[in-house]
Amino acid sequence: MHNDYPILEFDNQREAIIEPARVIKPIDIPEHCVICFFHEVIQDLCQHNRLKTIASQKSEIGAHPIYELEVQGKRLALFHPGVGAPLAAGLLEEVIALGARKFIACGGAGVLDREIALGHVVVPLAAIRDEGTSYHYLPAGREVSASPAGVAAIEAVLKKHEHAYLLGKTWTTDAVYRETPAKVRRRRQEGCVTVEMEAAALFAVAQFRQVTLAQMLYGGDDVSGSEWDSRHWDKSVTVRERLLWLAAEACLLL
Repeated sequence: MHNDYPILEFDNQREAIIEPARVIKPIDIPEHCVICFFHEVIQDLCQHNRLKTIASQKSEIGAHPIYELEVQGKRLALFHPGVGAPLAAGLLEEVIALGARKFIACGGAGVLDREIALGHVVVPLAAIRDEGTSYHYLPAGREVSASPAGVAAIEAVLKKHEHAYLLGKTWTTDAVYRETPAKVRRRRQEGCVTVEMEAAALFAVAQFRQVTLAQMLYGGDDVSGSEWDSRHWDKSVTVRERLLWLAAEACLLL
């Protein structure tokens, strides 16, 4: 039956035709790396000369710079993973090939419960695999877990700063315009509190490549009702900046 659906034809062969470690040479990159989805926060750091470009990957949409910054006297890598599971997974693969090994991602997510306030921090323990990329890294399954060490580091930092947060599952989907009421109800029933487009793929790549990766999300737009409420989620500049620095601190604990 599985052979009827190409996405379920998992191949456990480790080496691919385009193997990142063969086509990308390692560089002097910090082993700790923050994956930041906030373009304007990265831009602001660049404008204040906080970032140094140490590498630049390329795709048809242009350059994807990898930066280095200093936090608490330590070196930290930083990059924007793009949007969507395939691009995020591909860029993560390339940064792993460059030499990074310990990752904390920070991004926003839709909420499946309107009681989750705009800006409230959510730490996903696992992601429901309703995208395609993770099926090329792990056998078919309903969900994939974040790295426990990464989750522990995030929790330690949030508790240190007495920052409220919620643990739960996130729903990773490829189709932002197909989040139907029935699917939202189903995902809520299985413990999802947020929806986004990359976590399952990032977790799967990390497991496959045996690196550490966990994620911090903040509650953004509300898709829990019969009508979408944007809540102007992408304008929460202060929240987004704060999440980056919390992610950096957690990453350096790994």
